[in-house]
Amino acid sequence: MSQQRTKSRIAPPETPGDTPADQAAGAGETGPAAPSFEAAAERLAAIVAQMERGELPLDQALALFEEGMALARSAQTRLDEAERRLEELIAEDADGRPATRPFEG
Repeated sequence: MSQQRTKSRIAPPETPGDTPADQAAGAGETGPAAPSFEAAAERLAAIVAQMERGELPLDQALALFEEGMALARSAQTRLDEAERRLEELIAEDADGRPATRPFEG
């Protein structure tokens, strides 16, 4: 009996940052290519609405899920940075006075 090997339809894993979703969302970074927090939140809402309808083929749903995860990482990074900046702005020294130090932005 001869056995034929069938090619897998599953693509090899891509390097982080190489997927279209990562590129569109800035791969969780906040450089010039990354969308603003507001733009990421708006696109995430649109993705959720599309997926909740449940009418997408699996490959499209997976692509949207990947894009959504990349956008969520980007938005979380921006929130973390904003929190760090706020903590620096409202910091107090041991005597309860506003702590001052040069801003590193």
